[in-house]
Amino acid sequence: MKFKVVNTSPLENPYAQEMLEKIGAEYIHKSCWSEEELIETAHDADGVISSPIERYDRKVIENLTKCRAISNMGTGHDNIDVDAATEHGICVCHVPDYCMDEVSDHAMALILACARRLVMVNKNLREGKLIKLQPPWVEGPVFKLRGQTLGLVGFGRIPRTLVRKAQGFALKVIVYDPYVPPATVIGYDVEMVEELDQLLEQSDFVSAHAPLTKETAHMFGLKQFKKMKPTAYFINTARSGLVDQEALHKALTEGYIAGAALDLIEPELNFESPLLKLDNVIYTGHSAFYSETSGLELRRRVVEEVTRVLQGEWPRGWANPQVKERFIARWGKSP
Repeated sequence: MKFKVVNTSPLENPYAQEMLEKIGAEYIHKSCWSEEELIETAHDADGVISSPIERYDRKVIENLTKCRAISNMGTGHDNIDVDAATEHGICVCHVPDYCMDEVSDHAMALILACARRLVMVNKNLREGKLIKLQPPWVEGPVFKLRGQTLGLVGFGRIPRTLVRKAQGFALKVIVYDPYVPPATVIGYDVEMVEELDQLLEQSDFVSAHAPLTKETAHMFGLKQFKKMKPTAYFINTARSGLVDQEALHKALTEGYIAGAALDLIEPELNFESPLLKLDNVIYTGHSAFYSETSGLELRRRVVEEVTRVLQGEWPRGWANPQVKERFIARWGKSP
């Protein structure tokens, strides 16, 4: 075989074998759960298929002696040291525009669940509290959704998809994103605010959609939650690392905010998290991305990215286009 491509994720890929054989590549699938396993499995691979679970840190990348591309199964790539990959002439690929409908639908569902307090109603009914409570079987206030304000933190592909769905429920939408020009919101019928505090103070629902970077890590701390209305809800379908978990717990238990709906907590799938013991928290276990359609699309496209690079083309979902010079220097030619 001309090339070797390793899939280190826990998920088998139904497209990989056939697609890679067409370009003369050997395909190997081996789930890797540690730095040592990643190095042992992928050290001589020409291409790697990864998932957000594996951590491709600098040490791992320095040991990838033949790798030209790491193709990550996700919209993001914060599990990969992109700077180290760039230094070593490795293209980092991802799929930034898949599952936009799934995640925006999920965010909207969480907003509605908070607004109507559906989880609490269901819990009260199942626990036989009908005698103590009267219809609608809910403790605490519920407000009319029409006319309330949804604040979007980040205005990439997914929140832009969410806008029309939220407006269908007559929500006013405001946006904070210092990385996009004001002209970006033209045509969406939304208001862009200049400061995060403005959005927090005005919103009835704050929905996080920012990427996880050094600048955005723990951008939601106690100071930010204290800026929110005590009747407001915090929704996160983006990255758990955006949120200081202890601060969120304090905000929820001390009444700074009314509740939270989280698709992610830190660390990932931590079922011992104190947040999960709170009645005013909804948790969906990193499932916002999922549908049968999106799952198949993701698996196909990560393989397509690897094959492009190995066949001499630049990737389309490219996290580090600045790698071009190093790539050419290392491999002697441009794709």
